Amino acid sequence: MTETKKSLWIGLACVLAVAVLLSAGASVFAAKGVYELRAEAAKEEETREDDVSIMSQYTIRSTLPISDAYLSGNTNGLDEKQKETLDMAKAVLDEIITEDMTPYDKEKAVYDWMTSELSYDTGILQVIPQTTADCDNPYGVLKYHNAVCVGYATTFRLLMQMMEIPCMVVHSTDEFHSWNLVQLDNAWYHVDIYFDQHGGNYASFNMNDDIAAMSHDWDRTFFPAATSLDYNYGYQNRSAVEDRFQVPALVRKAVDEQAASLFLAFPSIDEAGAQEVENMFYGIEAAVAESPDLQYLSIQRTWFPAPGGTFVLGVFLEGYLDDEETDKTVEIPPETQEKIDQAVQDAFGDVAIGVDDGEDMGGAWG
Repeated sequence: MTETKKSLWIGLACVLAVAVLLSAGASVFAAKGVYELRAEAAKEEETREDDVSIMSQYTIRSTLPISDAYLSGNTNGLDEKQKETLDMAKAVLDEIITEDMTPYDKEKAVYDWMTSELSYDTGILQVIPQTTADCDNPYGVLKYHNAVCVGYATTFRLLMQMMEIPCMVVHSTDEFHSWNLVQLDNAWYHVDIYFDQHGGNYASFNMNDDIAAMSHDWDRTFFPAATSLDYNYGYQNRSAVEDRFQVPALVRKAVDEQAASLFLAFPSIDEAGAQEVENMFYGIEAAVAESPDLQYLSIQRTWFPAPGGTFVLGVFLEGYLDDEETDKTVEIPPETQEKIDQAVQDAFGDVAIGVDDGEDMGGAWG
């Protein structure tokens, strides 16, 4: 009981003359007590890996029955849906895994497969998934290539477990997102394939707690700590930058090569130096925005500390236009564009900002 409550209850017992005032406040104490009890109950609710509802819609389910059946070769305990899931998962591993791979190589192969294969056509007419009923579990993910974050996390865990690589599904404290923890050489790493699903740029591949905490929040008292960067992709593939004024040239080289990411290590940099680098990126972004070929290019970046006082800047590039995507763009004939403009003008001309009656919109609505 708090000191405030003690004082108030002592006052209630000793000062009967003000009973009316205290009775008026009793409802306040009762209500406060209910909320406190609810808060305490929520705090005491046991954190667990499985059987957790994400976004009040998708549930994290154990994948051990399927992985155990794979490792033992005994599928008697599986139902038909689980057996089909096992067959699909085995087919993926047979396709991407070789005997000479290290556990890290195997993990990266699964990440690469999931970020490249679990995607849809990017044209205007989107490929419609055959089902969304199983988008939160390996069956739907492997069969329909349609996944929410829970689907990515449980499928990744299943594939890791089948290769006997320790892996967990982590959920955020607000239970709105899920991702993975994977163990390599006795060290744990965060992996969020859902975050990297479009680019496969390794931005969320094998993060330690410090990096993961920039965009994730979880119960650190339950899930194991991730303290290493040994298998972090960005740290492994960093390029040392002695002269920070080389940064624009390094980014341009990455853009010309259509790289998905670039990791720059600065052995010695202070706040002023970091701001100089940021200002360079403002200029890079402005130049890219003016380029017809790069106008859709998105450049994201994240700083993170590394061993030895080094800071690494991860630069993530997405939105290149290739020939295939260019071919998808349908040219609209001028006469058709005029009809489009007129149709929009007739319907919305009275509310269109910056468009006056009778003004030639010149394809502004197209």
